[in-house]
Amino acid sequence: MAFAAALLAGSAATAWFQPTYPTGDLIAEIEARQARAAEAAKAEISSAPVRPLPVVVAANAPPPVDPTLPVVTYPPGVSGASGALVSVSDPGSIRQAPSFADRPDEALIETSDNGPLPIRSPDGRRPFDVYSMAPSADSGTRIAIVVGGLGISQTGTQAAIEVLPPGVTLGFAPAGNSLDRWMKEARRTGHELLLQVPMEPFGYPATSPGADTLTAADVSSGDFKALDRSLGRLTNYVGVSNFMGARLTSDPAAMTPFLKELARRGVMYLDDGSSVRSVTRDAARQAGAVHAQADVLIDSEQDAAAITNRLDSLERAARANGSAIGTASAFDVSVSTIAAWIKGAEARGVRVVPVSALASDPESR
Repeated sequence: MAFAAALLAGSAATAWFQPTYPTGDLIAEIEARQARAAEAAKAEISSAPVRPLPVVVAANAPPPVDPTLPVVTYPPGVSGASGALVSVSDPGSIRQAPSFADRPDEALIETSDNGPLPIRSPDGRRPFDVYSMAPSADSGTRIAIVVGGLGISQTGTQAAIEVLPPGVTLGFAPAGNSLDRWMKEARRTGHELLLQVPMEPFGYPATSPGADTLTAADVSSGDFKALDRSLGRLTNYVGVSNFMGARLTSDPAAMTPFLKELARRGVMYLDDGSSVRSVTRDAARQAGAVHAQADVLIDSEQDAAAITNRLDSLERAARANGSAIGTASAFDVSVSTIAAWIKGAEARGVRVVPVSALASDPESR
């Protein structure tokens, strides 16, 4: 409960509210919507042209005879089924089709006692590539907005999925409820997903993000059991983000092996930008991990005017630097204010893109 409370409050508060579960009518409406989506998917599948699978080659192998085929090779330092060293060269060619976005790719799952863990497939595909959502446009000022804390409040989660446009990335709490159902709903409506992992803050355990906290000592010794318990709570996410974690993110001896583990599994890491001591950028470069760092905490104050001001700051940062990332929590005022602001921002040429579009990927070509 402590984890869920702090998660929804972000770095500014520790408020907790009890989950309100959907009524029978709402559940029936959700199931009917899912049935309609399934029928639409079947129709799309039956009429869609057959798309060739990527060709898997070793790094030093000659190109395929047919130059139109997408090529997938293993990333540097990662051994595939053949032992070759290779890299993913065309993520767009292996991205999950929207019709299947709510379905886990079995090749990207490591079965464990802690649930389905993300892993690179034998042919080198990463969850980061397969579960990423394509940006609506490449031109214009680009902003990624991550709204976290989903899965805690059932009505709040439903509202965030329905009200926020698909470009907004949704962050789920491993301590949440009905995560698989909400994952499917979010993916069907076009959202990209992150998993928020509880990480060791300064003052731990007196200050704690909750159960299964990943500590610097555990990671430094190669113990990832707490991480696995969080990772196994959800599927179809492109990466993880920290919940709290200032102690761990400030320690290079912990962050480097932590990010190496994420790179091994093929998922990205988003630093929420809450700690000025974070060594994420340097550690990610050493680990060869996909990573990004947030620029603005959007809702440190639960006030519509203050949230709008922070969103305007995010836009200014994006116009100055070409892109920017903002984070928020799924409070009602945050969700409604962000949704309203996005409509005006898009009219000004701002493009809200999935967070994966702004990540630094050492394996991109």
